[in-house]
Amino acid sequence: MQQPNPTPSAGRVLVVDDDPTVAEVVAGYLVRAGHAVDRAADGPSALASAAGQWPDLVVLDLMLPGMDGLEVCARLRERGPVPVIMLTARGDEDDRVLGLEVGADDYVTKPFSPRELVLRVESVLRRSRPATEAPSAPGTLTGAGLTVDVAARRATKDATELALTLREFDLLAFLLRHPGRAFAREELMREVWGWEFGDLSTVTVHVRRLRGKVEDDPGRPRLIRTVWGVGYRFEPDAGAGPEEDRHA
Repeated sequence: MQQPNPTPSAGRVLVVDDDPTVAEVVAGYLVRAGHAVDRAADGPSALASAAGQWPDLVVLDLMLPGMDGLEVCARLRERGPVPVIMLTARGDEDDRVLGLEVGADDYVTKPFSPRELVLRVESVLRRSRPATEAPSAPGTLTGAGLTVDVAARRATKDATELALTLREFDLLAFLLRHPGRAFAREELMREVWGWEFGDLSTVTVHVRRLRGKVEDDPGRPRLIRTVWGVGYRFEPDAGAGPEEDRHA
């Protein structure tokens, strides 16, 4: 049987789902797309698999027996950075927000198209790899005590490295590229996530998480400002102007 040609974003994917049918279908589509796949049916097995062979990305079911997907995601984050796509059987916004709050980079609601999930996986993997900048694009971005090395995917604040997720890094880099400009959440979703449509709470949660890592006082943010009726703006001169934000 002819083996699939690996895509440029091909990597090792850990699929964690207690439904063997779902896990088998997802794994099959990923393998046919050229990815190496490991499978786990519960949290402890997922953590053990990741410890033995660290994945490039994790597809993680939210509703796992015993240790749920939120706890698995949090424990993986303690061990090191890894992109996570959360699967949830429910469409409630609370579930999606919880997944994003613990650091999931993306989510897919069951039932889902396996082809769509593969596209999401490949999109996240591409963004997780070191970027190849266009000649006119700066490799290092700075502003308000923040420095972002785009190629190395490393961000610091006052020379202290920041522990950012994949999407948090992309969001910060994008805002640093466009200081002083206000962006609607729809624009940020399109430019940072590459989605033409989706749940805008994804942007809201990531802005809130990013503020928690780059602001001196996340409750009174001065770097990432809310522009009422528009969206968000990165303010390179953090001390200028009256405080605009009270809530994310």
